[in-house]
Amino acid sequence: MVQFFAVHWFVESAWARPYSWARNNISDLGNAHCALQSDPEPRYVCSPEHAAMNASFIALGTLLVVGIALTGALWRRGSASTVTRFLLAGAGVGFVLAGLAPADVHENQHVLGALLIMGTGNIGLLLAGARLAENVSGPLRRLTTLLGITALTAFGLFLSGHYLGLGMGGMERVAAFPLLAWALVVGSRGLLPQKTRTPGTTPEMPIARTPQGQ
Repeated sequence: MVQFFAVHWFVESAWARPYSWARNNISDLGNAHCALQSDPEPRYVCSPEHAAMNASFIALGTLLVVGIALTGALWRRGSASTVTRFLLAGAGVGFVLAGLAPADVHENQHVLGALLIMGTGNIGLLLAGARLAENVSGPLRRLTTLLGITALTAFGLFLSGHYLGLGMGGMERVAAFPLLAWALVVGSRGLLPQKTRTPGTTPEMPIARTPQGQ
């Protein structure tokens, strides 16, 4: 996830005309040609380092799919958890597709990738709040649900053209970034050792020793 934001900054900094988080889509960074784009908002797009951005999309998607596959211990058992993880992995597939099919080269495939990211991925994020394992902290589960609600709401507003003063690019980021933030937090938790305690046991108490000679 960190590489995505680092590459995002690098690629946008290469633009001759300043790149705007409010006026430009994330996908604009990966466009292969310099041209005036009219949909959904008029803007001139010219991304000299588009290849780096598309490679970052592919790397991000691959890592997301692998991460979901390797975090089985963080999930409850059952088919609902399996479906949730497949939906989240779908977002990873969407990022890979977006990187392989820039919006100005293969628009339909790119749009499909975006739908997988902000559609199925955010549905999975919403469901994840109830499907994370019981040993995952309550605040994290509640935060997951809140992020899912926020991202899905923003996606609906983005599709309907209601940007609430954030601009097209700003609303798109509210729809896309919660999933990335969640993946970073949950992935970091999965890498850290967790303390476990067998149910019904109590911590051992130190045994006092009588000093010798008494």
